Amino acid sequence: MNIAYFLLPKNRVAYLYDDCTFRQGLEKMRHHGYTAIPVITRDGQYVGTVSEGDFLWQLLNEVPAERQVCSMKDLEQLRVRDILQDHHYPPVRITVSMEELLNSAMQQNFIPVVDDLGNFTGIVTRKDIIHYFAQQKSAEKPLALRKIV
Repeated sequence: MNIAYFLLPKNRVAYLYDDCTFRQGLEKMRHHGYTAIPVITRDGQYVGTVSEGDFLWQLLNEVPAERQVCSMKDLEQLRVRDILQDHHYPPVRITVSMEELLNSAMQQNFIPVVDDLGNFTGIVTRKDIIHYFAQQKSAEKPLALRKIV
């Protein structure tokens, strides 16, 4: 099965540019209600995925021991690229197999898809992958075991 069928294209996916400020990143995630969001460069290259946890850990690391509060203004000079973790959400190419997608989906909410040049083309969601395998499983059942309505 070609994963292009499951691809949610870039123009329908919320993403951040790597030069967005810390505050802009948080605001976009909050607006969309996401726990993780892809990050790309201005020329479309996939850089990584930033999560709520990345923002939280950065906040905890930024607050000096003598201060208990850190304002958003203090974080205006910090960019999303500064808080990216290398190990989050490795991308796949459009030619990846469904089984490989399933393995990735066990570790992450969505799988970023890139072209041969590393340009971000969209995502495949965990929900779509599970739905595909559930349909495959139900199609394997003998006719006598299927529920007839």
